[in-house]
Amino acid sequence: AVVATEFGYEVESIAIDVDKILQRIEDPLDKLLSRPPVVTIMGHVDHGKTLLLDAVRKSHLVDAEAGGITQHIGAYKVDLDKGTIVFIDTPGHEAFTAMRARGAQVTDIVVLVVAADDGVMPQTIEAIDHAKAAEVPIIVAINKIDKPEADPEKAKRDLSELGLVPEEWGGHTLYAQVSAKKRIGIDALLELILLQAEMLDLKENPDKPARGVVVEARLDRGRGPVGTVMVQEGTLRAGDVFVSGDTYGRVKAMLDERGKHLKEAGPATPVEVVGFTGIPDAGDDLISVESEKVAKEISLHRQKRLRGDAGVRPERLSLEDLYNRIQQGEMKELRVVLKGDTHGSIQAIHEALERLSTDEVKIEVLHQGVGGISETDVTLAAASDAVIVGFNVSPLDKAKRMAEQEQVDIRVYNIIYEVIEDVEKALKGLLGPIKKEVILGRAEVREVFRVSKIGVVAGSFVNEGKMVRGADVRLFRNGDLVHEGKISSLKRFKDDAREVQAGYECGVAVEGYDAWEAGDTIEAFTYEEVAR
Repeated sequence: AVVATEFGYEVESIAIDVDKILQRIEDPLDKLLSRPPVVTIMGHVDHGKTLLLDAVRKSHLVDAEAGGITQHIGAYKVDLDKGTIVFIDTPGHEAFTAMRARGAQVTDIVVLVVAADDGVMPQTIEAIDHAKAAEVPIIVAINKIDKPEADPEKAKRDLSELGLVPEEWGGHTLYAQVSAKKRIGIDALLELILLQAEMLDLKENPDKPARGVVVEARLDRGRGPVGTVMVQEGTLRAGDVFVSGDTYGRVKAMLDERGKHLKEAGPATPVEVVGFTGIPDAGDDLISVESEKVAKEISLHRQKRLRGDAGVRPERLSLEDLYNRIQQGEMKELRVVLKGDTHGSIQAIHEALERLSTDEVKIEVLHQGVGGISETDVTLAAASDAVIVGFNVSPLDKAKRMAEQEQVDIRVYNIIYEVIEDVEKALKGLLGPIKKEVILGRAEVREVFRVSKIGVVAGSFVNEGKMVRGADVRLFRNGDLVHEGKISSLKRFKDDAREVQAGYECGVAVEGYDAWEAGDTIEAFTYEEVAR
């Protein structure tokens, strides 16, 4: 620049404004055209989600073209006389919410599959809570009505108690009775989907550069990185340059689920795109840009953000910053995922939390369930900016690592009063210094024996970290929390030990506890106070 100025030239900066290029512009109303609905199927694992997808596919695709679907691309279209429906072929609320956690909302309508012989199961409730958290309308498909033990009316009653009241009972939920196995009621279900779509009045502008979401991606040996993309706005054309997540590319080829090459794809069209320079992640955006130079710059910019200290993950809500967010007008709702050891304790906490709601902030329990805190719970909390509260349960190892990565606040309690007190203090901005839990180590109980003067001792092997005399511990059996206490005695063979490191055996006694079983897990931890 200095040399250029000396020779009388003015240097012009040509760095691109990434945010300006990627920002959404509101469409003129006369440019908006109706588009097909995008549907995800959810439900309990054995209630027939995949079979229902197959029934729809076989009823309306195989006849349309010889050979039917030639490849699995993760989504497909069904053309009917009255309209088109797009199905995401990754049934399950886990995938649905994982994409939402990455900022991608692809689904317009959820079809909840409930077996007429089984009724409401834990995963049914989980699916309902995930769909409600995303504010996506639910259509219920009561499946397996051909079975002699089918009781669709009982299923309706149970679902009504969860807020899905059928229209004929004065509610707002559409119901279809189907048999995916015998292909009964499939057309009636598809008509209900089109009816719901009509009420949603789904419209997009096809006359602009494309924006979409990657539904799934893989490395193809012959074609390189390939991604299934759901085009959401505009039109994607063969030859378009695009950016996707922190990678980019040019559309070398676009194929539908039958393997047919397409020249262009408008809103709500699923296509397999060939031409990525790297493998994108499910949930990544795909945005058409004017040139490869612009695509490269945006890609580099995003990669730098990923490597930078700030990263790209949004700062999640914690109880500590709740009061500040309320005062700044950023929050009107505290969302909670609630897990506990019994239905009774969960219900008691749920009701107590709801009573804390004020005019300023409402407390909403997005999902509640019995059992340890799972990866699915963390995904839902991340997608919904929620806090996880555990009562007499702890996060499973993978869930704990995921929560750290996603910056999800997990609070574990064993006294109901403390749960309520903490939330109440958070609402008033009265929480003291943050107590951060630090895991010291984990050990597996190999055998149990009695030692005179000490009592029952757990002969254990330290798998990770260390066991420390006097440390707080949680004892787990088959993933469930069975006791909390302190290590009162720690021995290495017959000698007292202050601590025992990973890879060594030790004898552990816990104050006032003797109900050990081989296979139990000991988790030692401590708390560090961190100034606010």
